[in-house]
Amino acid sequence: MKSYPYDLILFDLDGTLIETAPEIADAVNDTLSAWGRAPVDQGQVNDWIGHGTRELLVQALAFTDGTTAQAVRESPQFPAIEAAFGRHYDQRCGTRSRPYPGVRGVLQALRGAGMKLAVVTNKEGRYTRAVLDAHGLAPLFHRVISGDTLAVKKPHPAAVDDCLLHFGVDRARALFVGDSSIDVATARNAGIAVWALTYGYNMGHPIEDSRPNRVIADFSALAMLLPACTAGA
Repeated sequence: MKSYPYDLILFDLDGTLIETAPEIADAVNDTLSAWGRAPVDQGQVNDWIGHGTRELLVQALAFTDGTTAQAVRESPQFPAIEAAFGRHYDQRCGTRSRPYPGVRGVLQALRGAGMKLAVVTNKEGRYTRAVLDAHGLAPLFHRVISGDTLAVKKPHPAAVDDCLLHFGVDRARALFVGDSSIDVATARNAGIAVWALTYGYNMGHPIEDSRPNRVIADFSALAMLLPACTAGA
């Protein structure tokens, strides 16, 4: 393993491994319609992704109701609306999402080389499992930490620390791969390297502004970690 630069690679999920925004938008608009609200557009949903689906729903309701996120969280209606969203998203998971080009092949190659692979996402566990299972990616990961696995979420470094401890990996031998400033901050807080993709969901801001160690345009760029890698899409 020491011939490769990393022993552990941690990946964000939404916008990094899988394009999930279309089906998330479907579930949001299913919920808004059922509760008498106007729909939101895909671009808005893309910009709200990052802090977990609960917070995304909060932002959507704050926008449609012309109020604040805190007012939505404190609304007596919110628990019922959140429960309805859960039912809609359960039905939508896997219907319009897709792994980004190169993801499956590169993950297989990295795992085949002996690297430990983990998912670290703010998406709630039930949805994380559903999306990974829908695309047959779950078996490629040694560990999955969702937004409700631990007491805190990204950008807190607890999930990274958990994986480093679990696998006995030094910080200098770990890499985080994500698409947002949240992912970059998580890696920085944990003291590990971070590469960021340009195609994901970064709340409408260029990922270069977050100053990751490396900016990559597509997932297949990770094959540079394996000189002999011939991973495909």
